Amino acid sequence: MPATLLTAPAEEPLTLAEAKAFLRLDHDDDDTLVAALIASARLHVEALTRRALVTQTWRVTRDAWPANGRLALLPAPVRNIVSVTVAAAGGAVQAVPAESFDADFAAAPAVLAFAPGSLPAPGMRKAGIAVTFEAGYGAAADVPAPLRQAVRLIAAHYYENRGALPGNGAAPLPGSLAPLVAPYRVLAL
Repeated sequence: MPATLLTAPAEEPLTLAEAKAFLRLDHDDDDTLVAALIASARLHVEALTRRALVTQTWRVTRDAWPANGRLALLPAPVRNIVSVTVAAAGGAVQAVPAESFDADFAAAPAVLAFAPGSLPAPGMRKAGIAVTFEAGYGAAADVPAPLRQAVRLIAAHYYENRGALPGNGAAPLPGSLAPLVAPYRVLAL
């Protein structure tokens, strides 16, 4: 099951002033639009890379513990585990102690490793296991420069092509975008 965003980032990887400087805008008429384009561009980069740029809280739910004793967590990079819980048949939620699993945050995706059969089985058929975690590089200033540049390029592209519709002359994304995000993409096997 995919991860669910619980807490959105408190800031964007670019400030409005940075985006306006990149766009060479010296008026305030489009500030609301530019702010929305920054958020859209961040989401676009996050989708391309399967990474959270600025710290966010996510939850992954599962029906059962993986038989191989490894539970992958996306988006990357995972900063810390907030909680791991298992729901009983009646709906009561039980916290799984942190010492019951090992977390590998250096991997992308991050991995929770545990001894198969060592964790309590959920009493519900669906979504009885929940892992809540923080993901992202930290504050906006901590986001790698190539990913911040990718956000700039996409926001500028959106701004310059805001009236174009797909199939009606909409320009493709800049070719310089792919090399910026490629080293950060988390690939699915």
